Amino acid sequence: MSRTNTVTQNLATQNLATQSLATQNPATQSLAASSTFNWRLYLTLTKPKVVALMILTALVGMCLAVPGALPLQQSILGLFGIALMAGSAAAFNHLIDRRIDAVMARTHKRPLPSGHLDVMSVALFATTLGVVGFVILVFGVNALTAWLTFASLLGYAVVYTLYLKRATPQNIVIAGIAGAMPPLLGWTSVTGELDANAWLLVMIIFIWTPPHFWALAIHRREDYAKADIPMLPVTHGVEYTKTSILLYTILLALVCLLPVLVGMTGIVYLLASTSLSAGFIYYAWKLKYAADAMTAIQTFKFSIIHLMLLFVALLVDHYIAI
Repeated sequence: MSRTNTVTQNLATQNLATQSLATQNPATQSLAASSTFNWRLYLTLTKPKVVALMILTALVGMCLAVPGALPLQQSILGLFGIALMAGSAAAFNHLIDRRIDAVMARTHKRPLPSGHLDVMSVALFATTLGVVGFVILVFGVNALTAWLTFASLLGYAVVYTLYLKRATPQNIVIAGIAGAMPPLLGWTSVTGELDANAWLLVMIIFIWTPPHFWALAIHRREDYAKADIPMLPVTHGVEYTKTSILLYTILLALVCLLPVLVGMTGIVYLLASTSLSAGFIYYAWKLKYAADAMTAIQTFKFSIIHLMLLFVALLVDHYIAI
């Protein structure tokens, strides 16, 4: 009887130890959390911060397209549909890049490479978002916006992620047009027409994209090299990339003045644009000539602030006549 009790006690001790290790294991805790909070994982797939910035630029496109109040249905459904399709494109990006993400420090904890979500679940989620967004745009907004948004989705999720990203160091330059489309999509949502002024807003984001992304690529150069992705710092070197960033920020400053030159905006936007461009050029100059270990990522972060405040300035300028 004593021997039996001893065996029972030993088994109980082992079970408690196993439970304790499982509790202390971060991977086990993470997987347990994922089963409880799956919606957070799916939200991560949509890159919500990126989508939020895109929706801001789409809203500005809407506001600048009409002189008075926005049409309620086209505005709300337009933003919702664009957001869903942008989230779909982001989820497809996660799906296609899952093997690359697994070897990069910046992305290895994403839901697919970490094993928290499986391929079929992500594929179904991405497809559902895209289809629902497209249907909303077709029937609630207009066909032009729906097809332009679909083209943007294909440009980012397929042309860029599946081909250009792996094929050429000019990947982000060529594919930048896909990410630059939201202001035009917002414009067409409320007007149903293409307009030259809307294309000026697209051009601003198109020129902004390379220096924005190259700054991150410099910061994560070793990651991209390890994943065999031909980003500019990997193929042409960091110094060449720094020079390219500086030249692009100067070009961006000039492009940002175009809305003023064509009479689209006024003094509020001019002052804001000039200040923000000076800030971006300063960071690019510092990155080229006086960089430290954090300058590249600081330049990247400022570029996001630059675009956000630039479009807020467009919005303020539109409603405040000075």
